[in-house]
Order: sequence, then structure tokens, then C-alpha cells
Amino acid sequence: MRKIWAVIRREFVERIRSKWFWISALLGPVFFGAMIVVPVLFAGAGGTRRIAVVDGTTGAFGARVVAGLRGGKIFRATRVPAGVGVVDSLTQLVGAKQLDGFLIVTDAVVETGTAEYRASNVSSFRDVAELQDVLARVAVAARLERQGVDPAVVGRAQLRISLDTKKISGSRTTGESAAQSFALAYVMGVVLFLVITIYGVNVMSSVVEEKTTRIVEVLVSSLRPFQLMIGKVLGVGAVSIFQFVLWGLGAKLLLSQRQALLAGVGGAEEARQVFQMPHLSAATLGVFLGYFLGGFFLYSAMYAAVGAMSSNEQEARQAQQPVMFLLMIAYVSMFGLTNNPESTYAVTLSLIPFTAPIAMPVRWAASTVPAAELVGSLGLLVAGIVAVTWVAARIYRVGILMTGKRPNVRELVRWVRAG
Repeated sequence: MRKIWAVIRREFVERIRSKWFWISALLGPVFFGAMIVVPVLFAGAGGTRRIAVVDGTTGAFGARVVAGLRGGKIFRATRVPAGVGVVDSLTQLVGAKQLDGFLIVTDAVVETGTAEYRASNVSSFRDVAELQDVLARVAVAARLERQGVDPAVVGRAQLRISLDTKKISGSRTTGESAAQSFALAYVMGVVLFLVITIYGVNVMSSVVEEKTTRIVEVLVSSLRPFQLMIGKVLGVGAVSIFQFVLWGLGAKLLLSQRQALLAGVGGAEEARQVFQMPHLSAATLGVFLGYFLGGFFLYSAMYAAVGAMSSNEQEARQAQQPVMFLLMIAYVSMFGLTNNPESTYAVTLSLIPFTAPIAMPVRWAASTVPAAELVGSLGLLVAGIVAVTWVAARIYRVGILMTGKRPNVRELVRWVRAG
């Protein structure tokens, strides 16, 4: 145990002495916050669009569309009567950047609900949604007038419903909204994926570095390969937990000052909507840490084996791809997990040891997970860690001193049997 502790201490001290560790630890909360806030701020700061409304209607529909667009904050609209060569002229203006686009409306909008918008940028969801909303409101009003119904009366009758969502955890209502529940699940999934991947690769890189510099030959002369591998995994794990503590303190500080930090750029309202503190209970924190540690030990053992079977960093990067794909299965499924956390697919991913470190915390944050499923998932994860560590240790024991061509699957099986 004393030798393993020496390896743990060496791995921990070497990493926290690095200036890049402190840079990432201090700027990590800022980076994650910027990933969430910056897209929201820029999505709402697209500026006004100069467009023309080509009016091919026989009534006042085109003028009403122009008035509706002018009443919003996105478009600066001008009405242009339809005619020969109008579309070609406007197309040239768009190409010359003198106009952002033009909307073509005819009587078919009221009849069939179809219109056409041509612009230099038609990928803005904000612009398209505003156009569709204005056209829909004006078209509905025109149809009601044709039937002799006052649109104002219908408008007053169509009261928008504000749905207040509250999550039930166990037998208690937490007050957590749908947005907060989704944000917590999404952030937990992203953080788990990034941290498990980053520190797993660090274990692999450390093994490859010691192998290529021949330091490992000195190390294995005084301790067994299994002790070296366990010491590396535990040492890097201690560094990751320490960084989590720093990230947590930094995130708490930033969240406490979120209004003041964003008020100067006109983002106080966006900050209030985006940074709503979710309900983070002790059970949720325990699930997060438990699956982080389980996922870290599981994948670090595999990454250590990948480093042991590789002769250089390039070979290791190629050999790690199958390991990365296993973790990415759950990562790319996060939206499906949050939308339907009780589906057979979601339950299956949360029980498989290779995908459970991300799938189960996401399900836990998005819904209520039965205790039997949580216990079963943790049990399978522990069994997976034991099995993978046993196999990885035997590969590590043989491969740590091997050089030359990377072994194939048959040779790996032979290493496991011989280890």
C-alpha cells in the first residue's frame, strides 16, 4: 500500500504543480458559463433586417403584413407592389447587400397558408419564426373577417396559458421547473463526458510518456505493474476531484454575481432566464459523484491498457477511439434521455456499465428513477469496474514493457491469458 500511495502522491503533485491545471481550474466555470450564455445573448442580438414585402394581394393583406412586421423588433419592412421585374430587381439589391431579403405575399397566403421568403440568410430561426408568426396572425384575422367574426373578440378569447411546472422527487414537490430540470440534466451529462474523457486521456498519456522515456523500466523494478496502474488511476482521480471542488466554488461565486456581470452588456434578463439555480439535493450530488467516480475508474483502466499497448502517442490516439465511442453513445443520446427517461432505450443505457456513468445521472436529473434501477445500475457498474480492471491489469502487466507493433485482438487475448 505504501508503494501505491507513493505513486498517487507523485501523480497528484505533478499535475497540480502545472500552471495549466490552475488555468483550467480557475477558468473552467467561466468557460462552461460562456458556453450557455454567449449563444443566448448573440441569438437575441442579431440586429434589424431590411426587407421588402412584395404585395401581390388584391386587398389590404400586404399592408397589414408590413404593419405587423414593423411592430416587431426584428424587421424594417417596406411595401413594394408586385409587378414585372420587381423580383429580379430586389434579388439584385439583396446580392448587393442593400437589402437583407424580401417576402412575397399573394392571396394564396389566406387561402392555403403559403408564402415565399428570399434572403441572403434563411437559416436564422429567429427571423423565420417572426415571419411565420406575423403571417399567421394576419391570415387568421382575414379569414375571420370573411366569416363575419370580429378578430378582436377571438383574440381576447385566445388567452395564452402559462404552465408552471414543478418536479416531484420521491413524495416531495421540489419546485424545480422544466427548464431547470433540463439544464441540470444537460450540464451534468456534458461535465461528466468532458471530465471522464480528459482525465482518462491523461492516464493514457502518462503511461505512454513513461513507456517511451523508459522511466517505467525503473518503476517496475521496485513495484508491480498492477500497483503502478492503480496508483496512476487513483492519483489522477484525486486531481479531478480537487478540480471539481475548485469548479464548484468558482461556479457558486459566478452565479452569485450573475446579474452584475451581465447587466453591463444588456444581458440581465437573459441571465435571469438562463441561470436559474436548479434544485440540487444531497441525493443528486451523491448520484453525480458516485457515477463520476465509477465512470472515471472504468474508463481510466481502459485508457491505461490502451497506453500500455501503444508504443507512442500517435498509436495511443488511434487505439483510444473504440473506448471513446463507448462513452459517446450515452453523450449523443442525452436529448433522448431527457425527453423520455423512462423508455426502454434510456433504461438500457443506464444499466450498461459503459454508458451508465452519463445515462443514469441524466435520467436522475430529468425524472424520478426507481430505487431498484439505481441499485441495479450501481451494482452492474461496480461489477464492470472489477471485470475491466482485471482485464486491463493483465494487458498492462504484459504491454507496459512491450515495444514495436501494436498488438491485434488475438495477441491481446493471449496477453490476458498470460497475465
